Amino acid sequence: MKTVICPSLMCADQLRLYDEINALMTAGADMLHIDVMDGEFVPNIQIGTETVKAIKREFDIPLDLHLMINSPERKLGYFDFGEGDCVSVHYETTPHPARAAQQIRETGAKALLALNPATPLSVISDVVSCFDGVLIMAVNPGYSGQKLIPETLLKIKAAKTLLPDGYLIEADGNVSFDNAGVMVKNGANMLVCGSSSVFSHESDYKTSIERLKNL
Repeated sequence: MKTVICPSLMCADQLRLYDEINALMTAGADMLHIDVMDGEFVPNIQIGTETVKAIKREFDIPLDLHLMINSPERKLGYFDFGEGDCVSVHYETTPHPARAAQQIRETGAKALLALNPATPLSVISDVVSCFDGVLIMAVNPGYSGQKLIPETLLKIKAAKTLLPDGYLIEADGNVSFDNAGVMVKNGANMLVCGSSSVFSHESDYKTSIERLKNL
């Protein structure tokens, strides 16, 4: 399975978002990672529902929606997603992860279960068949620019061993060029790329994305 590169719009220039998305698509981004935050589950508020709908309407690129919101199973209808997209809901935000996964899959999108650094991988064992993948946070969710929590690299490696073949394993948080190499070696096949890689200003978007794809 190829490594899917998902630049995080959280790190893009919010006043030039339309131009930024065009530039990322031209540079070879596979998906757009969109962090949606409610100010409750995480102490921040990010891209809202109408912006997500507008992006879906205006651009022909799959979305990787990361819902950092409480009770996501009650709010999935707020968003526009479907075939080809991925939607992650956090284990910590709902007592009904399987219900949320079913609702996501009914649209044709893939459902991922997101796990905070302190949440053990074992929580997915009873609902593994309900999901298409797991999103492993390598930092505490809410803000970009944080340092990697090293133990999360072992969680990625364990996911590769324990989860079914073909399962999506997404790494999110401090996906620098160096860390990305370890993450891919340990089994990650989706990378959320932000301020430490694609948006690091070390090089242009195209060069950065090609470098990540060649890991």
